[in-house]
Amino acid sequence: SRIAIGSDHAGFEYKEAIKEFLEKNNFIITDFGTHSKDSVDYPDYVHPLAESIETGKNDLGILICGSANGVAITANKHQHIRAAIAWQNDVAELARKHNDANVLCLPARFITPKQAEQFVLTFLNTAFEGGRHALRVKKIISG
Repeated sequence: SRIAIGSDHAGFEYKEAIKEFLEKNNFIITDFGTHSKDSVDYPDYVHPLAESIETGKNDLGILICGSANGVAITANKHQHIRAAIAWQNDVAELARKHNDANVLCLPARFITPKQAEQFVLTFLNTAFEGGRHALRVKKIISG
């Protein structure tokens, strides 16, 4: 799978660790930045990441910031992005299984690096269940 990853300064260290973890597990990673702990504006990284998923250059995305709210709100401005915040493993699983989320948003200030790795693995290894959920997901775009 081709995974897009991005963060702001608050999520930088988590992004680097997750990127290394995924590369060891044979995922193809595109890093949209940021590339240091210097203060940045997260939309500058989120919009290009979201566009890469919408255009099919990447399959799924992972975004990390302090609370995960900023990156999730920004990513969800894109018509075909379903960005979900996960703070527990079961939430990461249900985001894929029930909501067909294509971007996982992690709150670096509220989870451990080990939890972040686990949530990412769960997200990437869970399939959309379809069925009754498919109609609901379709209604996200078309109302």
